[in-house]
Amino acid sequence: MDKLNKFLPTTKEEMKQRGWDELDVVLITGDAYIDSPFMGIAVVGRILEDIGLRVGIIGQPDVNSDIDVKRLGEPKLFWGVSGGSIDSMVSNYTATKKFRNDDDYTPGGKNNKRPDRATLVYTNLIRRYFKNTVPIVLGGIEASLRRLTHYDYWSNSLRKPILFDSKADYMVYGMGEQAIIDLGLYLKEGKDVKTIAGLCYISKEPVKEYIQIPSHKECLENKEKYIDLFRTFYDNNDPMYSKGLCQEVDGRYLIQNPPSRYLEENEMDKIASFPYQRDLHPYHAKEGKVKALETIKFSIMTHHGCWGECNYCAIAAHQGRTIRTRSEQNILGEAKHFTTMKDFKGIISDVGGPTANMYGYECKKKINLGTCIDNKRCVDAHRLCRTMKVNHSRNINLLRDIRAVPGVKKAFIASGIRYDFIAADKNHGKEYLKEIIDHHISGQMKIAPEHTSDEVLHHMGKPGKQSLIEFKRMFDELNRETGKKQFLTYYLIAAHPGCKESHMHELKQFTTHELKINPEQAQVFTPTPGTYSAVMYYTELDPFTKEKIFVEKDTLRKEKQKEIVVTKKSFSKPKNSSGSGMQG
Repeated sequence: MDKLNKFLPTTKEEMKQRGWDELDVVLITGDAYIDSPFMGIAVVGRILEDIGLRVGIIGQPDVNSDIDVKRLGEPKLFWGVSGGSIDSMVSNYTATKKFRNDDDYTPGGKNNKRPDRATLVYTNLIRRYFKNTVPIVLGGIEASLRRLTHYDYWSNSLRKPILFDSKADYMVYGMGEQAIIDLGLYLKEGKDVKTIAGLCYISKEPVKEYIQIPSHKECLENKEKYIDLFRTFYDNNDPMYSKGLCQEVDGRYLIQNPPSRYLEENEMDKIASFPYQRDLHPYHAKEGKVKALETIKFSIMTHHGCWGECNYCAIAAHQGRTIRTRSEQNILGEAKHFTTMKDFKGIISDVGGPTANMYGYECKKKINLGTCIDNKRCVDAHRLCRTMKVNHSRNINLLRDIRAVPGVKKAFIASGIRYDFIAADKNHGKEYLKEIIDHHISGQMKIAPEHTSDEVLHHMGKPGKQSLIEFKRMFDELNRETGKKQFLTYYLIAAHPGCKESHMHELKQFTTHELKINPEQAQVFTPTPGTYSAVMYYTELDPFTKEKIFVEKDTLRKEKQKEIVVTKKSFSKPKNSSGSGMQG
């Protein structure tokens, strides 16, 4: 089989070469088709292929004609629609709502292929040219995090569940691996798909045994009702115990079935081992290179999930708060496979996941009973739960084994690392950090304190600044011991809910006099669906206490907050100051 036919087909000609005259499933995405385990649409396609279905993929279709949407014909079972790897509105606009000119998932890098609200546009495109067609099923992060009433920053309004705004029939939410298998098989066998875990649909009647959450109208009229809705949504994402949800919207009902189960280790291994080509489909290649491929082509995903629960991040809501890992043997097999690829130069770009140092351990209580609810978190601004035993030993051994693979010269860790977990691991934390410093970074290590004001960190759900001070001390000490001249760089956020200009001056004082740096960049906070921070931004209330909080909404003042921290200052301490001038 030539390389073209090792991809899932994206043209009729490729279908003919496989001996197919029709497909069971056509998948449409807002990204160019990259066949990689890091691309959700490719993973879904390979999963469906594995259960015997004929699948094709259309990447970034022309939305003004039928030239692309008709390219593969009408599928026999269903259409799958995704806005892409990133919410299309986040992809298309900056935090201050300026249009982005670049797109890392588009050939040539120019942002001219992804429409705003891509999920809705692609669904309408199908309906325009295929009347009375087979079911249209939404998936991906854009749809998943908009499955109930949600705050939309770009229209500054509460929008209905995306199934009501679109013309789709169903939605698979979350990671969706098992749900998409069930959906494909149920439709093939003529079964009722409305019983599938991890599925959303619209009903004329409520499901009485499901949790009745505030209606869309109630949320529009009362911000505290919207908080109640979001907290119920957030607390019902764990398949160990979560119930179905039911929301009334204009006389009909959004039904969210309980979450689909998490994958076992052997299932994670299987999906990671599908015959991905780790390349851009030749159909797109003529249009130019895709920047994202440079990062993901030779990267290894070790696990899914994140229990860090930063309030501005949607990973916990989308991937779940329980870590699911691949086996060491399977991960090493992937590293060995890289060495057989002709364009592999010995460099693995990343070994990690949502948070790199969550691999290889989990809370035993969580594994047996599921995640805690009522805002009981594994970690927050004040402490790490005592039942979460951070242990980097398995991760250390994995990294050493990867380095020992013949043909691997360097394996970087580009995924985020929680520095507070390193300090919390009294047995292996320092050893893990030394391993990173010695072998897995090149000159600098990026970490994400985001802020240093304890008040702002509390609203972000981030650890206090003391853990940053302790980590920097450890990092500097190890650098002195090893004779290296590496340094830390910091991700910082301006204008998060609860953050005033005074807090940014506080942050500037800290970076100047404690960290001894002038930050070159900081990002203005973007309220994204599926996050507590977006709820704070819209309601101007603390979602856990319902107390009033300050929220900066003026664009110029948001930019001013950013400018405060990136303005260059001398590292000398101010007169009459015995320290950083910081008060927690």
